[in-house]
Amino acid sequence: MTDISPEPMPDPTASLVRSVRRIAQAIDVRSREIARLTGLTLPQLVVLQSIRAQGEVSTSAISRDVSMSPPTVVAVLDRLETHGMVVRYRSTTDRRIVHARLTDQARAALATSPGLLRADALVRWSALPLDQKQALADAMELLSTLMATGPSPENPSAVQD
Repeated sequence: MTDISPEPMPDPTASLVRSVRRIAQAIDVRSREIARLTGLTLPQLVVLQSIRAQGEVSTSAISRDVSMSPPTVVAVLDRLETHGMVVRYRSTTDRRIVHARLTDQARAALATSPGLLRADALVRWSALPLDQKQALADAMELLSTLMATGPSPENPSAVQD
């Protein structure tokens, strides 16, 4: 007798993991390209871009904007300050708040730095219809939320960064 039951749907988890791995690999390659061209790490470049976009800004605002923990942002700012890219100063109204601003050297570095995405990727992205771009952006937002560290059913005591 022949089994006529439908074939089970393949589990998309393996495909998801392969895709995430390819994205991570592409980010790693791009990060090394940017470091070679600018002398800046990807986190340093992202923090500089955040300060440029927000103006003179607090460490916590940078942290929220770039999705890095405050201690990580402080460590990145330490390196940028050592290299003369940012100046930090305490708020005049609340001494607990530290602000950062770009130096002319940082502005010049940002003006000549390559984009975070390769030019060919931007061309392909630009060619997509708006609804497909939005669907991809929404899917990546959901994926990043699913993958973010935090409490999970297996480990409810885990703390989100």
